[in-house]
Amino acid sequence: MTNYFLPSEFVKDVFTITPERLKSKNIRAIITDLDNTLVEWDRPGATPKLIEWFKSMKDAGIQVIIVSNNNELRVKSFADPLGIPFIFKARKPMGKAFRKALHLLDARKEEVVMIGDQLLTDVVGGNRLGIHTILVVPVAKSDGFFTRFNRMVERAIFKSLKRRGHVTWKEDI
Repeated sequence: MTNYFLPSEFVKDVFTITPERLKSKNIRAIITDLDNTLVEWDRPGATPKLIEWFKSMKDAGIQVIIVSNNNELRVKSFADPLGIPFIFKARKPMGKAFRKALHLLDARKEEVVMIGDQLLTDVVGGNRLGIHTILVVPVAKSDGFFTRFNRMVERAIFKSLKRRGHVTWKEDI
């Protein structure tokens, strides 16, 4: 059970994830969360730096799909201007949206990474399917109501993982 909560990697932000690094691991697609992973949960659109990151992935032939628990309006208004496919109301960590994303990407789980800011949704969901998971530090320090509850649970899980020596990174979420 502990393994479900352990991300394969922990990084500061999505910008440390480069196409070269992914290609060296034979990764050809990204499933990513939206809110507090790519942008603040209350920011309507992508930043110029994020637009450039998406472009670098596309130029390298790495596909990206957004899988979010948020509603259609939120996800569509962010993803459509960028031309990025998306799945809304994903019900992460349940597996259905992840399997749908793999199908839409026409990729095997070994060729995909899941990037997210939450253990209980993104990491657990990706790990349950055997997808390489990358946990990022949340972009914003504030969260919506349900996410605040998840963060409380996550802090307890992190403490437990640290006590057992499973967490080796220096930064706390």
